[in-house]
Amino acid sequence: MRICFVSRRYWPAVSGMSAYAENLLRHLVAAGHEPTLVSQYRGDEAGRAVYGGGPPPADRIPDGVPVVALESLGEQAVAHGHPADFEADVRAMTDAVLDLHAATPFDVLHAQYSYPNGLAVLRAAHTTGLPAVVSVQGGDGHWVGTCCTTHRALNRAVMQGAPALLIGSDSFAAEVADRHDVDRARFAVIPGATDADRFFPAGPPGAVSDPAVLLYHGRIDARKGVLDLLDAVSSLLEHRRVRLLVSGIGPDTRRVAERIAELGLGEHVEVLGAVPYERAEEVYRRGEIFVSPTYAEGFSNTVLEAMASGLPVVSTDVVGVRDCVRDDENGVLVPAGEPAALATALARLIDDAPRRRRLAECALDEVRRRWSWPVVAARITGVYDEVIARGAGVAAIEQPAMDPECRFRAAPHLL
Repeated sequence: MRICFVSRRYWPAVSGMSAYAENLLRHLVAAGHEPTLVSQYRGDEAGRAVYGGGPPPADRIPDGVPVVALESLGEQAVAHGHPADFEADVRAMTDAVLDLHAATPFDVLHAQYSYPNGLAVLRAAHTTGLPAVVSVQGGDGHWVGTCCTTHRALNRAVMQGAPALLIGSDSFAAEVADRHDVDRARFAVIPGATDADRFFPAGPPGAVSDPAVLLYHGRIDARKGVLDLLDAVSSLLEHRRVRLLVSGIGPDTRRVAERIAELGLGEHVEVLGAVPYERAEEVYRRGEIFVSPTYAEGFSNTVLEAMASGLPVVSTDVVGVRDCVRDDENGVLVPAGEPAALATALARLIDDAPRRRRLAECALDEVRRRWSWPVVAARITGVYDEVIARGAGVAAIEQPAMDPECRFRAAPHLL
């Protein structure tokens, strides 16, 4: 099967979706398929500073995967004082897929993100008659379409018109269906996955030292709760010895540094910055309790990696997390946006060794049985087989007038 996989962010962009794309591509090749990667990337200084950027490096592309790198020139218009031109990037992606198909035909198209990639893929599918699959990611449900009438109409059109929609969790599917007026039955829930051969415990699951080492690994973004975590650590230090490792980059890197200074946490918090994905397992092995105080997810790949690494997980009772973390069964859940509750939960977990061990062992077992890549990749290729067999066509999607009120025109990296 020849597959065109169109991603918005791939390495060196630091993103859970980069890890997802790499793992999926590798398993597609291993199963005998022929994927081609079309990847957008930010080449400007501002884009690189937020997520990392630049074209996909040859040493990170799985063997056997041709790659077409498309610089997001439309997004980068902001560097020249203009609103982001997402429409230009959609046209560039659509044209790239059509050119590749004309040279060597594909069997199916797969977009990672509903907008802008899903729109480009559906337009290419309409022109070629190919079946298409769209993966709906966290931003598609939580932010795209809440920003302006243009993106609301386009995101809804993609979700209503795609022959197959993949989404990471039941709770996220319900929220997206309600927010974007899409039939819930249209979504095929296929969760995230992790490489259980690569991420594994460095020692007994749930063990902690003194001071206990808390780990935050992910995008440095207030929407991920990292500022709440700093407040919680400040409170914890009044009664307990703890250290916090903060790993990643993102739009709020400077705010994190400022908050660390404000709270006087410099001796207790180590900021690791961007960590290459090939070294991610080293970061998990330095941590002892994984903390993800996020405000919303589609599905959290970092939580799965932490579980596979034998770390007890403390996260928030929000969409996209509650589907894989069950309070006091395989992790701990607290309300989002409440640093005091987070501090209390962490203190209790630090003090209770049998509970830490029980939660970590349960999570580790579930990751290996339910959320390993061979299992999830097989389900995705099953969807490819289904849409190819149906021969599902795609209707044309017209471009509505640009709504100048869209907040992402000025800050496209947050889309």
